[in-house]
Amino acid sequence: PRPPPGRPSAPVGSRAPRSAVCRIIMRPLHLMLLVGMLGLSAFVHRSAAQTEYEVLASEFTTDDIEAMEDAKEVHAFEADTHRVMDILINSLYKAKEIFLREIISNASDALDKIRFLALQDPQEVLGDNRALEIRISFDADEKTLTIRDTGVGMTREDLINNLGTVAKSGTSSFVEALSDAGDADMGLIGQFGVGFYSVYLVADRVRVVSKNNNDEQYVWESQADSSFSVAEDPRGNTLGRGTEITLFLKEDAHEYLDQDRLSELIQRYSEFITFPIHLYKSHKEEVAVDEEEGSSAAGLKDTEDEADGVSASDEEEEPKMRTEQVDVWDWERINSNVAIWTRPKGEIEDEEYRKFYSVLSQKSLGDTEPITWIHFTAEGEVEFKSILYIPKDAPYDQYDDYHEKRASVRLYVRKVLITDEIEDFLPKYLNFMRGVVDSDDLPLNVSRETLQQHKILKVMGKKIVRKALEMIRKLSLQPAPEPEIDADEDEEPPEAPYLHFYRQFGKSLKMGVIEDGANRSKLAKLLRFKTTTGGDEMRSFEQYVEDMPAWQDAIYFVAAESQEAAEKSPFLEAFEKKGVEVLYFTEPVDEYMAQHLGEFDGKRLQNIAKEGVNLDDGDEAAKKRRERAYKEKFKPLVSYYKKNFSKKIKSAQVVTTLESAPCLVVTSQYGHSANMERLVRAQTFADPSKLQYLVSSRTLQLNPRHPIVVELLKRVEEDDNDSELYDMASLMLDTSLVQSGFVHDDVDNFAATMYRQLASSLSVAGKELENETAIDGDVEEEEEDLDAEDYDDSGFGMDGEL
Repeated sequence: PRPPPGRPSAPVGSRAPRSAVCRIIMRPLHLMLLVGMLGLSAFVHRSAAQTEYEVLASEFTTDDIEAMEDAKEVHAFEADTHRVMDILINSLYKAKEIFLREIISNASDALDKIRFLALQDPQEVLGDNRALEIRISFDADEKTLTIRDTGVGMTREDLINNLGTVAKSGTSSFVEALSDAGDADMGLIGQFGVGFYSVYLVADRVRVVSKNNNDEQYVWESQADSSFSVAEDPRGNTLGRGTEITLFLKEDAHEYLDQDRLSELIQRYSEFITFPIHLYKSHKEEVAVDEEEGSSAAGLKDTEDEADGVSASDEEEEPKMRTEQVDVWDWERINSNVAIWTRPKGEIEDEEYRKFYSVLSQKSLGDTEPITWIHFTAEGEVEFKSILYIPKDAPYDQYDDYHEKRASVRLYVRKVLITDEIEDFLPKYLNFMRGVVDSDDLPLNVSRETLQQHKILKVMGKKIVRKALEMIRKLSLQPAPEPEIDADEDEEPPEAPYLHFYRQFGKSLKMGVIEDGANRSKLAKLLRFKTTTGGDEMRSFEQYVEDMPAWQDAIYFVAAESQEAAEKSPFLEAFEKKGVEVLYFTEPVDEYMAQHLGEFDGKRLQNIAKEGVNLDDGDEAAKKRRERAYKEKFKPLVSYYKKNFSKKIKSAQVVTTLESAPCLVVTSQYGHSANMERLVRAQTFADPSKLQYLVSSRTLQLNPRHPIVVELLKRVEEDDNDSELYDMASLMLDTSLVQSGFVHDDVDNFAATMYRQLASSLSVAGKELENETAIDGDVEEEEEDLDAEDYDDSGFGMDGEL
């Protein structure tokens, strides 16, 4: 609204902020007002009668409202411009270095504008200055940093309106004008009109010189206070066209006078800007110079030559040269890399993708290269383009700090880096991926550092994860390359690319099964394991299920600390006899993964060291009758174990799945297996007081056909109070615990039982020690004196002994 009559408008030199700034400042007030209204509403509902009275008492009549309308005064919001500037400068941005990104982005927009205007008449718009570029230089003595572009430039009115009005975006106005004219958006960067003011993070004074084709060259200058100045440049047209921004740096911002620091920031934030960015840099060069001769020595030599009748001109000596290093200043292009993700993937060669990966990974092609990549464009609620890579080799510390490591995926908006540290953009299990994501309409906050709407971020994340898993699936289908014709016979044949990937990042896929419930089934299809029947082949769940016999109702696996330990597991005997394939789970994460996966293709995952194993492929009725008979026969022995060893096991039972072992110890379906117990004990912060809960799920399985078990049953029936029987039963249980992979909780008792059995086997009557050996008198050792002649020069005797 216009100011009321009688109130003068603000002078040009101290313009008040316009409505956009008011909106920025008033947003928190609106939120506070909304919260207050909600609180008032709650209060109203608590006291309906009182509320009704208050509302009736406070209502305005029609006459009251008309009277107020006639008498009201309309005022514009006032603001302390200096305070508003301070808030904008110091509250919007997290890091000072952002200023360079913002200024370069503004320069890029200016260049885009002049290029668009030049489409109809290049000669009229560009004239002789056809180079569209950005040049950055610094003066260490004057403590200034200068950014110059050959873009569209600004007129006097543009300087006043765009730079003198906070939150006034010249780019937005330009785009609106194009939209009104029916032209398409050119993908310009600026949106909010506050990016320019980030320069005051590092500068206490800023000078802007600008030349537009439709006006003279003007100078705009301000110190971030409540005023600025605009004047015609007395030097005339020195730019030709474009804008030059000079920053007079603060004391704490002199790091931006370092050419390496500037180069680093340009490459980080503006590496893929379309237009060339040149930095005025110095480098050392060796030049040849004449070696200086001492004047006195030269004069003396000339005198001697004249005395001898020889003039200096008679002898032509070549001047002696030497080299020295000098500083040479020149313009160097910093952003030489191309944003290939903006091009159609059909136009990009594989070598270009590999070179682009070396740019992202900041490593040479000889050091590492991607094993595969995917280039796609997503459309829908949010549109973006992306290239994702999978490195060929995992870093040495890939899993050292798994939960803190993030994927090296950079987020760009119109080729300007926003961030490469996006929280929850990709799940943790895909933190090995590299790539870029670029969106033209991503909803950002004013500083362009964080996203405003987490919903959009989640939508993008889901699409990226889906494409990443699709890339991995396609990699799993690639066959192994053909061996070379002239390859050696002893040389191993090349392996499939996916097997190499799986060795490097297989743990990540297993972590994905644990963490990503939405994509669990897709990830399960990508897992590979060694098996009892597969030899060196890594097999998938799909292959396992396809080869299962019709009667088998579960996917069986054995968990151990290594494949060698898994192959020696006593639980495998029955499966080998039946020819049933068993997967080897040899990584710590495998059992956790199996607990979260539960089943695959309708087949449950069954640990063979737990209860629930069913290997009966015959008559079910005959099996049950046999089990009942064994259960009845060995009931005394089962009761004996339950009664005397309840601290070590929960229960005991007779099973028909054991072969050579007299007994084994298993756990319940939902208890910790021996391997899981080992992992829990090994954890750094494991609570010893909670380990007792692991013991409660152990079950002793007895082999009814083993002679040791049959003999124990016989002795139990004869005398269940026999101490020797107790030792034998205890020793068999302890041995089965060790064989089943458990850790002994009472080593001393196990050792005492073992020694008692050894004594019994050796017919040792008691534990009394023998008397010490008697010694008769004092025996002194006599030293034999040997003459020196008994030894040779080496110190050895004549007989060869030392």
